[in-house]
Amino acid sequence: MISNQNKRVVITGIGMITPVGTSTQETYQNLLIGKSGISKVRSCDTSDIDVKIAGEINFDMSNFLDKREQKRMDRFTQLAIIASDEAVKESMLQIEKIADNVGVIIGSGIGGIRTLEQQYDTLINKGPNRISPLLIPMYIADMAAGQVSIKTGAKGPSYDTVSACASGTDAIGTAYEIIKRGDALAMIAGGTESAICRLGLSAFRASRTLSIKNNDNPELASRPFDKDRDGFVLAEGATSLILEDMEHALKRGANIYAEIVSYHQTSDAFHITRPAEDGDGAIKAMEGALKKGKIKAEQIHYINAHGTSTVLNDKTETLAIKKVFGKNAYNIPINSTKSMIGHTLGAAGAIEAAVTALSIKNNSIHPTINLTKQDPECDLDYVPEGKRKLNIQYAMTNSFGFGGHNSVLIMKNY
Repeated sequence: MISNQNKRVVITGIGMITPVGTSTQETYQNLLIGKSGISKVRSCDTSDIDVKIAGEINFDMSNFLDKREQKRMDRFTQLAIIASDEAVKESMLQIEKIADNVGVIIGSGIGGIRTLEQQYDTLINKGPNRISPLLIPMYIADMAAGQVSIKTGAKGPSYDTVSACASGTDAIGTAYEIIKRGDALAMIAGGTESAICRLGLSAFRASRTLSIKNNDNPELASRPFDKDRDGFVLAEGATSLILEDMEHALKRGANIYAEIVSYHQTSDAFHITRPAEDGDGAIKAMEGALKKGKIKAEQIHYINAHGTSTVLNDKTETLAIKKVFGKNAYNIPINSTKSMIGHTLGAAGAIEAAVTALSIKNNSIHPTINLTKQDPECDLDYVPEGKRKLNIQYAMTNSFGFGGHNSVLIMKNY
């Protein structure tokens, strides 16, 4: 293909599997009604762990993958395949006709930690000769993209983006830039994560980032921007988007959800887990995205926040938004998808990008639940009262990750 930096990129398919739904429509509709997907952990023993809750997806995997496939993939890869299958079908993209010009980029911050935990147990209790030969291909984080490529026949660029909780956003942003420069006609892009296991829960608890106050009331635990928030809720999920060269999408009569118009990244260069307290990296990521997209701050009608429910993130993100948007920050509806789903780590940015596109297409944004006592330092409009009808021209979605990664996407109504 001939490189062309002026190509426009649209979203023509969405696939989602989350704690509030096993499809895109079920997830989106449950978000609009403010349904929480947080519950007591069922998948592992938490009797000696003081975190008892998570955002798990409780469903029958055999409805999507046969037993042989399940045994050869970690759950994070299984979820990516389910989401990608829905996205491809929904887009009606015939990959086999343009296989060399379709790529796959799926972000995962952690990869197959459940498989690693299981196989380490095997090593300790049964010895090294009993380790599965599939451990490495099940564990490595790029395998979600690899398996989706194999399943769909997409032969273009295929890899994983790893930037902690910004991984899914970076996957979509990278795919956007690949199409924009003319190196692909379409990309399957998103994020996936499934780290709910004894090791995952214990590790995040040790870093003092998880909520523990509402073990007996799981649905109340994730409370972004609320004064009583005490940490995020670990969750699992996956989302894949079909990104497509707009000209190609129009020629085949594809349904278009939204157009991606800008993507920008920065680094805090500050701390391995804490955001820069002055919000500098987040500010520059948002400002950079606006500048790249040639968009004025007052044109942004909606922001899907990173909104983790941690004390530092919510305060810092609020500060950064106010620095970027000035007095108009108080007029922009902002919500946190994590209030219902929890924090899906490397999948979070992809889930939130999909929610942003759906919100643009449907002129409706979901509420931020559990916001009953607003933190005075978080004093913007976080849509606590229920879903809101909104005519959105431009929308922004933010993702910030451990290590100081800041990534921002801007979409527009098509």
